[in-house]
Amino acid sequence: MPKKLAQRLILFLTLIVVIAGSITGFFQIKTQEQQLLETIVEGADQLSNGISSATWHAMLADNRESAYNIMNTIALRQGINKISIFNHREGRVMFSTDSLDKRSVSRTDPVCVVCHAGEKPLIMPDPKNRAQIIHTNSGGRELAMVTPIYNEPSCSNADCHAHPAKIKVLGVLDVVHSLDNVDRIVAGIQQRMLLFTALSILLMGGFIFIFVRRTVHKPIAKLIEGTRAISAMQLDQPIEIDSSDEIGELAKSFNVMRERLMTTIGELNDLTQSLETKVQKRTEQLKTVNQKLFQSDRLASLGQLSASVAHEINNPIAGVLNLSMLLKRIITEEGIPPHRIAEVRKYLDQISGETSRVGRIVMDLLAFSRRSSPQRTMTDLNSIILRTVSIIDHKLKLANVDLELKLHPALPQVKCDHSQIQQVLVNLIMNAAEATHAKGAGRVCVTTEPNPVDGGVLLLVSDNGDGISAEHLAKIFDPFFTTKDEGKGVGLGLAVVYGIIESHGGDIEVESTVGTGTLFRVILPVSGEAVHAPDQGAEHAA
Repeated sequence: MPKKLAQRLILFLTLIVVIAGSITGFFQIKTQEQQLLETIVEGADQLSNGISSATWHAMLADNRESAYNIMNTIALRQGINKISIFNHREGRVMFSTDSLDKRSVSRTDPVCVVCHAGEKPLIMPDPKNRAQIIHTNSGGRELAMVTPIYNEPSCSNADCHAHPAKIKVLGVLDVVHSLDNVDRIVAGIQQRMLLFTALSILLMGGFIFIFVRRTVHKPIAKLIEGTRAISAMQLDQPIEIDSSDEIGELAKSFNVMRERLMTTIGELNDLTQSLETKVQKRTEQLKTVNQKLFQSDRLASLGQLSASVAHEINNPIAGVLNLSMLLKRIITEEGIPPHRIAEVRKYLDQISGETSRVGRIVMDLLAFSRRSSPQRTMTDLNSIILRTVSIIDHKLKLANVDLELKLHPALPQVKCDHSQIQQVLVNLIMNAAEATHAKGAGRVCVTTEPNPVDGGVLLLVSDNGDGISAEHLAKIFDPFFTTKDEGKGVGLGLAVVYGIIESHGGDIEVESTVGTGTLFRVILPVSGEAVHAPDQGAEHAA
């Protein structure tokens, strides 16, 4: 079965035409054959009546030889195969133009059953009932016309061979006609009818093909092409079908839908462009706010470190002051006594060391507090950790917190912003230190190791503090969420940490047990590029 509608329609209509033409041709052939046979039967009846009339005088005079000669002469005509006369009482052939025909028939014989089918024989049967078509052994057909020979008054009253008047039929005249000519005519009619039917079917099939192709196939093909263009968003290609039927109406509806869709998409594109512009502006604003947030958190951390840094700077400065006073006492108006030159050099070396220490502390503090644009370079994470520890180490000692470093010696470099990662370290280490206040002697451990999954770096910051409860664990990265006492924090530290790690394409995880401690695990890729979807941050925050 064809898959396309036009092909199925052509096939269906062609089958209908073939069936209708075949049935019509069959009935026309049978009708013409029947009419021809009726004409032949009528002619055979007239011939049989003519033979009876031609032999009437010879039969009346009992001149059988003359009657037989007349029948032999008539049998020589083309189309007559045999003429026979049957005796009515015995059913025996009294005469036949076929000398070999010596048969006897009974009332059940096809020749006799026409009149003797019922209990009472028919005296005047209809000519149609007296005609029979017989199939010969050679495959041909013959028409046998049976005509009763009646006992007329002239015959029953004759002196020569009088028959009783009560006998109505004396015998039967059987004339056998050849139907070869009729069969040839019928065969010719069949051939002509088959040819006519075939030509009619071809013409009708061609007309159906052209009609369906023009009115169904081509419009549907244009509709399919138009719908495919619409599905490919080629909305500038209208469906051109010049028709007023249902397909034309469907094409008009498609064109209206296409125009409305094109208008709607244009409006959506304009809206999308407007939204993209607004989103871009908002993104720039958020970046600015984010930078300010990072700087605010940095300044907040700097404020926390100021006191401890000032105290740490005060010690070497006091040492320098004491050493300078000693040097002042040693040096006289004549200069440095020769025996104390080595002692002076020792004091000068100590002054140089202490001032260098002060310089390093100030430089690290300035580097931490300096506001610079983000710049990512391949950096050793261990070196960032060591610089950060130099800033916060004194504050940790004042808080009675022991800081342990477990830095992997073969750590791969990562692409990161030095100051932002330093800010992450300050927040995580200071939060860990503050969580251990209740323990008296706290412990914070910073560990680095290669990430076996993607070749990046793992940064672990753990403490033995109070831990974080389960209800707070899901909110610690939310902005402005804090569990510290009022005035000790605003809840931006871990939110900033999360933002920095996410911008570097990394991830941060937290594990905590109340009363035991907390572990922050920072995962940094080597590339330092963000690969997570935007909504992953929300999932972590949740």
